Amino acid sequence: MTHTPGPGGRIHDPAFARRVVSAEEAAAMIPGGATVGMSGFTGAGHPKVVPGALARRISAANAAGERVRVNVWTGASTAPELDGVLAEADGINLRLPYQSDPVTRARINDGSMEYTDIHLSHVAQMAWEGFLGPLDVAVVEVSGITEDGLLIPSSSVGNNKTWLDRAEKVILEVNSWQPPELEGMHDVYYGTALPPNRKPVRILHPGDRIGSPYLSCPVDKVVAVVETHAPDRNAPFKEPDDVSARIAGHVLDFLAAEVRHGRLPQNLLPLQSGVGNIANAVLAGLEDGPFEGMTAYTEVIQDGMLRLVDSGRLETVSATAFSLSPDAAERFNARAGEYRDRIVLRPQEISNHPEVVRRLGCLAMNGMIEADIHGNINSTHVMGSRIQNGIGGSGDFARNGYISFFLSPSTAKGGAISSIVPMVSHVDHTEHDVDVIVTEYGLADLRGLSPKQRVRRIIDNCAHPDFRPALEDYHRRAMASSYGLHTPHLLGEALSWHTRYLETGTMRTD
Repeated sequence: MTHTPGPGGRIHDPAFARRVVSAEEAAAMIPGGATVGMSGFTGAGHPKVVPGALARRISAANAAGERVRVNVWTGASTAPELDGVLAEADGINLRLPYQSDPVTRARINDGSMEYTDIHLSHVAQMAWEGFLGPLDVAVVEVSGITEDGLLIPSSSVGNNKTWLDRAEKVILEVNSWQPPELEGMHDVYYGTALPPNRKPVRILHPGDRIGSPYLSCPVDKVVAVVETHAPDRNAPFKEPDDVSARIAGHVLDFLAAEVRHGRLPQNLLPLQSGVGNIANAVLAGLEDGPFEGMTAYTEVIQDGMLRLVDSGRLETVSATAFSLSPDAAERFNARAGEYRDRIVLRPQEISNHPEVVRRLGCLAMNGMIEADIHGNINSTHVMGSRIQNGIGGSGDFARNGYISFFLSPSTAKGGAISSIVPMVSHVDHTEHDVDVIVTEYGLADLRGLSPKQRVRRIIDNCAHPDFRPALEDYHRRAMASSYGLHTPHLLGEALSWHTRYLETGTMRTD
């Protein structure tokens, strides 16, 4: 067929241009039962139209009595146009490594979809080692294709390099909504290897570039190219409420104290911030704080981080994706060329690489569902059984960061649930990887404390006042009759708060 370039004229290699087809034609090349690696990370850079066409084909097949499903691998969470439509069609057999779509979450929790929750830095390695099985198809969004057949990455990199390398066949979506000035912002490192051939990743500063600005894929592997012009999923952030602002204030006071005591430099250490309104509130606080010349080595760039770049307080940001509100995305797209020298987008096995995170000394700030009185963290499961989103990159940074913070309001469900409990109902981050816990009531610095010392600090500083007496009573009785007194627990009561909530709708005893 003869190809006429679309709105952006983004396909400059004739061999790729000859492979342009419709979304429906591309989706027809994905067989039932296939394992599909798709681009996308926190709603950025996901394929916009092929997943929808695949979902429609699956729905029609299922309506005709033919059971069709695929396995879906991504970088992290994506968008309704990918996770949502395929989950609605009951078209996903297994999903990994992280998700946040409500329909997908419901299917995982009702048992109709399998889900593998994986540290984000581990996914590429596991794919290369073959632990996840073969990858049949890659569906990857790019922002353009050069005359030499190089792929200009989109607004996320994620696992795209691995999907393109490992897949038997490749479908590309070329999205002209993405600003052309993205070209040159990426640093795709092709030096990773498996043991015993692994070498150090030589990033000594968040802004170091050690790879290529392009993705590579032989044109012979590409079975289809689909042109699109569609935005990322840019969800608005809430303005910081009183609770988020108080949490942010405790973090900023702590950082200032660390600088005064000489444990942090004046410009801090590279920031890592998880996704969410509380993390965004901390970043907003840094905009008005005393710190200049900051850097970030993180996985996602949110509104607050972009504002820090605009203000000049943040000199360099390294990440794997954006997660912006519509207003911030519009601002970024209009000024992408200005950001190119200060923002680096990398594959997620590098943005979350434990060696690099440890070397740079990142300040890791992530959310939690609950913490227990000894400092263990549950960041993934509600009442121990229902997955919320997944561990994401929090484990990569918590285990290896210089200081690991976990942040949360002290209660949930209108005060019916305490975020500080006797024992967490699911453990994602053990007490050994948790340095600081913060709620709106205060900050508990746990570094160097024994388990019993942590109990006092967590209850006094972080628990909601309504739940403190019950936590103190539990600990007092555990000290009197526990099997041992190093980490005292009443095994018959440790999860009774969760049981009470499931039976009565509240953790409260009154």
